[in-house]
Amino acid sequence: MKKIEAVIKPFKLDEVREGLSEVGVTGLTVTEVKGFGRQKGHTELYRGAEYVVDFLPKIKIEVIVADETVDRAVEAIIKAARTGKIGDGKIFVMSVEQVIRIRTGESGEEAI
Repeated sequence: MKKIEAVIKPFKLDEVREGLSEVGVTGLTVTEVKGFGRQKGHTELYRGAEYVVDFLPKIKIEVIVADETVDRAVEAIIKAARTGKIGDGKIFVMSVEQVIRIRTGESGEEAI
């Protein structure tokens, strides 16, 4: 099993969710986060004063998938989240040792 974390632009969330659903991902966790990468934030003008926005709003999506689903899930995220502009985000894939469904006690891939 693998955990996929994707940090994307907020307005791409629905497209990514739909793309993951199409490849069989049944559940996900979404968190509103702030951060920056190469874009290093930007400046904005408010009431005539210029100020720097260091941390940009992003969405972090977390899903746990079976090993055979990883490539399709990653491709679905890339296809749905890509705008071609700086700040599209990142995807991280990590191994998961164990998953346990609290309600039933199921573990492993049955618990996903």
